[in-house]
Amino acid sequence: MVGSEGTVSPSDDELDEFRRGLRRFIEREVMPFERKPMSEDERGAIQRKAQDAGFWLLDVPEELGGQGLGLAGMSVFWHEVSRTIAVPARDHTLFGPTTGPILQSLKGEQKARYLDPVLRGEKQPCFAQTEPDAGADPASMRTRAVRQGKGYVINGVKRFITGAEKADFAQVIAVTDPAKGARGGISCFLVDMNTKGVRITARHQTMMGDAPCEIVFENVEVAEENRVGAEGEGFATAQRWLTEGRIRHGSRACGVAERCLELTLDYAKQRKTFGEPLAERQGVQWILADCFTELHATKLMVRDAARKLDAGHDARTEAFMVKVYGDEMGFRVADRCLQLHGGIGLTTELPIEKFWRDQRSFMITEGPSEVLRTALAKQILREGLK
Repeated sequence: MVGSEGTVSPSDDELDEFRRGLRRFIEREVMPFERKPMSEDERGAIQRKAQDAGFWLLDVPEELGGQGLGLAGMSVFWHEVSRTIAVPARDHTLFGPTTGPILQSLKGEQKARYLDPVLRGEKQPCFAQTEPDAGADPASMRTRAVRQGKGYVINGVKRFITGAEKADFAQVIAVTDPAKGARGGISCFLVDMNTKGVRITARHQTMMGDAPCEIVFENVEVAEENRVGAEGEGFATAQRWLTEGRIRHGSRACGVAERCLELTLDYAKQRKTFGEPLAERQGVQWILADCFTELHATKLMVRDAARKLDAGHDARTEAFMVKVYGDEMGFRVADRCLQLHGGIGLTTELPIEKFWRDQRSFMITEGPSEVLRTALAKQILREGLK
């Protein structure tokens, strides 16, 4: 069944079959690398196997050579791939290049110069929106793109940009009309990283193990042909990407919580204290019951939001809730499972401590919980309960 914008909307039976196959693939091919580095040769071998198994370019439309999965299908992928720490939390290129709504919308010369090379693995993109003073509030960004002749001159600073050090070009969100702001005053540009005036000035080592970059744009000249869509459409385009990203957050939280719970259930049955297994203690049982209940609720929320977005409905409210509830649920479950494992949970012998660190970060990045709660409340107050 085909959903909105040419994406495939699979049935529940098809999603279950997809999930089972993907889980087998990840457990067999990927999980062995949880505690040892993956060499480039090994990574390449897994990528080839992923292509052969049909787990390649899953979110790319079929007309571009991908699988064309909608968000319902991608939520299954994000869930399953997040059950292992062998795949970086913010990098799923083991299963194909990252594109997203902006690049997938390109046509003509832009498509030939930027999207096609990404799909062939010849170029890598990064997404540059966050700024030092405009992270949770992108509408207050200061990076400006000023008209000059037949093009634009960009000045500004972007911070915490994942993958910028390896990127060939950036998808830069910049202000073109300060008077309009987020309502038609922000545009998107494709900027080659080797353009004069583009500099990476810092890398911030995080507790998750990654190192996002700071990019300075100083009098960077960009041709009008490098603007994506019409002037003023950049904010709406970026927000569509972020809305989809919120489904990814909730899906990831489900994968993390599920794996942590699986490990903890096994541990609680075998670990004895004061003569009886942890699993026999009511305090432990209640913790496990709460974790399972919250995980189940998040799965339902993700499925509901993904289906609505695939059908072309406005599901911003659902997406807000999925990210806030999902991110916090994933951290709570990881935290409780780490606690129940005791000292062994603090070691790197188990993946729980890495899940715990990564999941804590998601409550801040790509929309802090507090900001999204405020946005959700304003929407509820404005539109009421539907």
